[in-house]
Amino acid sequence: MQNLNKIFANILTYLWSGWGGAASLFLLLALWEYGHLQMGSLILPSPKQSVTALFYAIAHEDAIYDIIITCKRAFYGFGAGVLLASASGILAGTSMTVSMALRPIVTFIMGVPPIAWIVLALMWFGDDDMTAAFTVFVVVFPIIFASAMQGMRMRSAELDEMADIYQLSLWQKFFHIHMPQIISYLFPAWIVALGMSWKIVVMAELLGTEHGIGAAMAMARVNIDTAATMGWILMIIFILLMIEYLFLEPIKRYVERWKML
Repeated sequence: MQNLNKIFANILTYLWSGWGGAASLFLLLALWEYGHLQMGSLILPSPKQSVTALFYAIAHEDAIYDIIITCKRAFYGFGAGVLLASASGILAGTSMTVSMALRPIVTFIMGVPPIAWIVLALMWFGDDDMTAAFTVFVVVFPIIFASAMQGMRMRSAELDEMADIYQLSLWQKFFHIHMPQIISYLFPAWIVALGMSWKIVVMAELLGTEHGIGAAMAMARVNIDTAATMGWILMIIFILLMIEYLFLEPIKRYVERWKML
């Protein structure tokens, strides 16, 4: 019972901590409504019109399939980028030689505009899920890699010495000493990469696929349906907020719980 009460209290604290973000969202909605009143529905539909258009699309078209396929493409590219870039960045952070050797490659990948990667991916993979997933991967990889490498290089030498004194195994040293420090560098990179992944996926779908949220937005553009376009934008933002605050943020709080001690 005591454990349940503690878990319930932690959930309430977590939910209460989001009031600032909720207040900023309401402020954004108010500014949006004001802009709608000034410019009209053709230029900037109201929040109500946008939500209504989104619900109409979901009820009368293949919108659920478009949402699922966009999520799949984004998660494939984002997941591969998080795993490979985090692991390789941490490994590079342990050796100055490795980091210096990989830096030009990462700089090259980061220097290529995302639209160029999309064009190349369309020529390499065609109208396929791999086009969007690959583009997401190459765009988010250098962001996460650089943060993981920096986090590993900036770890506390004193904590490493303490771990050596207590003769911790490599596994214990990494997960109990290194990882809590690295996550402070990795988590912001993951958030940026998450936002980038959805932007890239939607852009790739808008340019060269027949299904997905980007394709639905392209159809709305053809029909000059600004409300539907804004509705799809709201759907993307909603998914991103759910992933960040229901998945990534709890992971961050769990890993950084040592700071609360």
